[in-house]
Amino acid sequence: MVYIASHIVRPASNGVVQSGGRRGRPLLFLPETNPLRAKTVEDREILELIDPVADSIGLSIVRVRLMGGTLRRRLQVMAERPSDNDIDVGECARLSRAMSEVLDAADPIAGEYLLEVSSPGIDRPLTRLKDFDLFEGLEARLESDRMIEGRKRFKGILAGTDGDNIAIDLDGEDDTALIPFDWLVDAKLVMNDALLKRGAAIRAARGEPEDDGLPEGTPEDQNNAKTSEDDA
Repeated sequence: MVYIASHIVRPASNGVVQSGGRRGRPLLFLPETNPLRAKTVEDREILELIDPVADSIGLSIVRVRLMGGTLRRRLQVMAERPSDNDIDVGECARLSRAMSEVLDAADPIAGEYLLEVSSPGIDRPLTRLKDFDLFEGLEARLESDRMIEGRKRFKGILAGTDGDNIAIDLDGEDDTALIPFDWLVDAKLVMNDALLKRGAAIRAARGEPEDDGLPEGTPEDQNNAKTSEDDA
């Protein structure tokens, strides 16, 4: 379940997959800025501003996306507690207020925009190298920024990491493939029975109900549950 606190903010101013086993040697590659956490220059500027804000209240930014046109844009920020990779509505609202103060002062976004703060969700994006170890054994979809053995999209079971490479047991292949982390432009867990059971087990361990009654659905992530929207 994803929890979202939304606030309208008005700024003050107008390679190759290496088969042959887990320890195979991947092709060398040039270092590049990875877009999984922040895709554009604007995203990266915003992330630089809000990363320390989240850290100061015990949270971690998973992903930043500034979307939409020039008239009304949407700034989506996914965050979590490092301890259990989750977040609640109160923490979303607290982070939203703290970020709003910094963003209003720095004014990195021209015009009006809608700020959304949410958890990464069940079928979450994988944006940091450690995520691929944390969610080892679960199914994921990956997309690279270049052709790898004739394709850019891959689906399979995560097998952790090997150095700076993602290990994944691809569908229909016997060997574990290694894909350089810096080649990825998108990575996300696949919603399936195994993932749903994992989420149910986590909720049960916390003593949480199966259904908290929050509504489902947002424009980008259909599993997101919108909980509040305040005009600033």
